[in-house]
Amino acid sequence: MSAAALPAPVVATAGSTDPDAPLVVLLHGRGSHEREILGVADHLPTGPAYAAVRAPIPEGAGFAWFANRGIGRPVAASLAATTAWFRSWLDGAAPAGRPVVLIGFSGGAAFAGALLLSEPARFAGAAILHGTLPFDAGIPVEPARLAGTPVFVTQGEADTVIPRELLERTWSYLHTGSGAEVLGRRDPGGHGLGPRTVAALRNWVQELVTAG
Repeated sequence: MSAAALPAPVVATAGSTDPDAPLVVLLHGRGSHEREILGVADHLPTGPAYAAVRAPIPEGAGFAWFANRGIGRPVAASLAATTAWFRSWLDGAAPAGRPVVLIGFSGGAAFAGALLLSEPARFAGAAILHGTLPFDAGIPVEPARLAGTPVFVTQGEADTVIPRELLERTWSYLHTGSGAEVLGRRDPGGHGLGPRTVAALRNWVQELVTAG
């Protein structure tokens, strides 16, 4: 499927309506939808504009960002099409010079990682929440690819949804290979965001948009 064959983006918004305010893009998990993750914005700083984008591929009762070869393992051609589709929307929503922060959960974390790794200079930072980076899917992951880029990564120590090997590979690459400025949290829970993780995310976003 090409980017042109995908549906028009559906976007739910919250926060600032100033077109120059930092834009925080919220990317939901597989089988979910934009309204569900938009609720996270209620716990994040005031000031930025928040946009929750619906993934373009129907999946159960919700939507997905890419076709899978297995959990956390995107089909390269599908991921290439959906990232091109997303960038077309983003170019209209955030012209050059407007800071953009990505926050992705689960499947949305893999999609956020794909966007960031494909074009690191385009984004002010990314939060990879309880998910994996898209390894072996045509996305560059060479050493120092994210040099100096702020990244917030969270994982659940009891997560049984994302394969452990992919979680470990993501953690290792971000902390020791990517060159990113990483803030990492490993929490005792499973595949869900607890209040302490959300509070840490809030602080990370606040520091990022204030510094910008």
